[in-house]
Amino acid sequence: MDKKTFYITTPIYYPSGKPHIGHCYCTLACDAMARYKRMQGYDVMFLTGTDEHGLKIEQKAEKEGITPKQYVDRMAKQFQDLWKLLNISNDKFIRTTDDYHVKAVQKIFKELYDRGDIYKGVYKGWYCTPCESFWTETQLKNGRCPDCGSEVKMANEEAYFFRLSKYADRLLKLYHDHPDFIQPESRKNEMISFINQGLQDLCVSRTSFTWGIPVTFDPKHVIYVWVDALTNYITALGYGSDDDSLYKKFWPADVHFVGKEIVRFHAIIWPAILMALGLPLPKQVYGHGWLLFGDGSKMSKSKGNVVDPLILCKRYGVDAIRYFLLREIPFGSDGLFTNEALINRINSDLANDLGNLLSRTTAMVEKYFGGKIPAERESAPVDLELINMALALHGKCDKAINGYQFSVALTEIWKVIARANKYIDETAPWALGKDETKRPRLASVLYNLCETLRIISIMLTPFMPETAVKMQAQIGASADELTYASAAKWDILPKDAAITKGASLFPRIDVAKEIEELNKLIPNPADKAGKKAEAGAVEKPAGIAQITIDDFGKIDLRAAKVKACERIKRSKKLLKLTLDDGTGERTVASGISQWYKPEDLVGHTVIIVSNLKPVKMCGVESQGMILAADAGENEVHVIFADGVPAGSKLR
Repeated sequence: MDKKTFYITTPIYYPSGKPHIGHCYCTLACDAMARYKRMQGYDVMFLTGTDEHGLKIEQKAEKEGITPKQYVDRMAKQFQDLWKLLNISNDKFIRTTDDYHVKAVQKIFKELYDRGDIYKGVYKGWYCTPCESFWTETQLKNGRCPDCGSEVKMANEEAYFFRLSKYADRLLKLYHDHPDFIQPESRKNEMISFINQGLQDLCVSRTSFTWGIPVTFDPKHVIYVWVDALTNYITALGYGSDDDSLYKKFWPADVHFVGKEIVRFHAIIWPAILMALGLPLPKQVYGHGWLLFGDGSKMSKSKGNVVDPLILCKRYGVDAIRYFLLREIPFGSDGLFTNEALINRINSDLANDLGNLLSRTTAMVEKYFGGKIPAERESAPVDLELINMALALHGKCDKAINGYQFSVALTEIWKVIARANKYIDETAPWALGKDETKRPRLASVLYNLCETLRIISIMLTPFMPETAVKMQAQIGASADELTYASAAKWDILPKDAAITKGASLFPRIDVAKEIEELNKLIPNPADKAGKKAEAGAVEKPAGIAQITIDDFGKIDLRAAKVKACERIKRSKKLLKLTLDDGTGERTVASGISQWYKPEDLVGHTVIIVSNLKPVKMCGVESQGMILAADAGENEVHVIFADGVPAGSKLR
């Protein structure tokens, strides 16, 4: 019987600069998803690669005095080397300069021309070189590119056009008939709005530069980037070649993971091209958020404010970086990268919680039983909560990961880790070890901990593969006890498993010293802004009244952990959050349902105005307000403070 297939892709990255942590974020999410599906028994195709043509590449190569091909060869290797370092399990890496891709793109362009969906005309419009995009006058923001903010130049040249406008109604019908085609929901609303403004036919060739795939029937034209780049998802599978067996096996894609800034190309242009070719459409396009610095600015090569992942991996290990990126940020939302948050996650979650649990458990098995837990056991009622939580983890992770909620899955795993650490305190194995008559009870306690660690290691495998293997070696688990299905079963670890205490998974870090060192290696733009403000270089925003320190002292800002979240039935905008503020629980109603689902928030720490006068909203008493930032038109980001203990006062 043939395995079920699963095809997942990253965008192909534009190699106009070194790969940075933002590229890693999307690729790691794809890797976690691909690994999980393989665990489930799927035949997976995981594709990534580089988009290597265009004016910007031509200009970069010219500036360095080398050919465009020499430039992209060097840059593509940097991406491939980084994916190897990060333990990315991609099945294929496509380069748009690959011969097979070039030939297939030329065939696709000619077929679209023969079908009448591509025609020759003259283009006059505003062109953004970094984005390789044309814009109308009304689409510009303050006379600049609406996507990246760069200067635009008027272009006037002969070009071929794709009849994108022809597919507006079919695209709207696609979104209506398949409501999950674009996720999250807010991205779909943006696409509908964009189409309703009126789709323009799309420029798909250029004559003003030569670094691109030539049009076979009109060689002075090179094929414009989006037809070249987007078709990689099928050319990588052999579409347009003599061997299209992979295309027949894996297409349509199950999901394209892309940054929210290029959802439009994947949810409008790409489906329209496929419609024109008469080919099946991908099942889903998922637009994830941006990785932002602590000052709220987007990481960008053009801004020069990117984080080098090589530095982070060298200092903290690959799995720590994988964990931080996938735990810290709800996939689909923007998230903050700060040096402090990274170090706190490593210390709190990895060293204190996970590392300590494994170390304590294996050390006690060695100390009391010489590395093998006796078969004679004695259970107790206190065991049941831990066992039930561990067994429920399989289903909870399955739901979260299949919904691409990686941070939720990791939150659920860490709930079990926390419960296991609490179980050690409740059962006090060190006390049991002093009483020879309690050895069966001690054996049961330590076996329960090892079984819990076995299940945790399996569910951690997609996220932290090297760490999972180290855990499994220390608890003596073999391949038969580490299958996906076995994570939903108890009493699987053999009675004679050889348990050994190994090296510490994640040594604790001296926070103050490390932050100082890290800030030298990775400066935070917020620090620069602060220095400018001290020097009087930053102007006060117009129209905002100044306050005194006494005024500010009246506001009590606290960190609060989201314990539960649900929609308020009587409101389209409000979510009801149940928060742990360090002293107990409180309820806050927040109008953020357009941007966040309840599962995006649970397990994360937010900042609240804790002394705001309570008010009733749609029948719910709201006892405070959570902090969020307006990040542009119709875009709101909750300010997360993960790693900060609940109840901490913000100053």
